Amino acid sequence: MPTNRFTSRLSETDDYKRTRLIQKIEHALEKMTLGELEAVSYDLFTKGYIEDI
Repeated sequence: MPTNRFTSRLSETDDYKRTRLIQKIEHALEKMTLGELEAVSYDLFTKGYIEDI
């Protein structure tokens, strides 16, 4: 049976890519103003990624 790329486990390469992407996002967040961070927070809240602002 062929492997479904959407349901297969993350490979080490995917784990590495995910870790690097998180690091890049953290670095970008550190440079943002309070207003920009509030906008990101609101966006994540409305999409259900965080529970309260």
